[in-house]
Amino acid sequence: MQNEAESLSSFLRSSLKVDVTSRGNKLLVDSEELSLQELKRLVNKFVYHRNLNNRYWVAMERGVVKVNRFEGVKEHEKRKKEATPPSTIKHGW
Repeated sequence: MQNEAESLSSFLRSSLKVDVTSRGNKLLVDSEELSLQELKRLVNKFVYHRNLNNRYWVAMERGVVKVNRFEGVKEHEKRKKEATPPSTIKHGW
């Protein structure tokens, strides 16, 4: 979910009206009034509205909200479709 981290950061910033900083693969929310359950609800809302809920799930572990990837799900890779070369077969008719 690294490519969605900036979007999640701006979503949390606009929803909570607090500072959100990014450090590596972690987002730090600067709020003493925010409950862990409310943060989890907002992250879950983001995942759902971005239609990422078939790849990711949100959990609370030891005072941290984590976004986990379901096992067996691979990141969607954009592949360039290679053009089919023209036929070079000589016809003998």
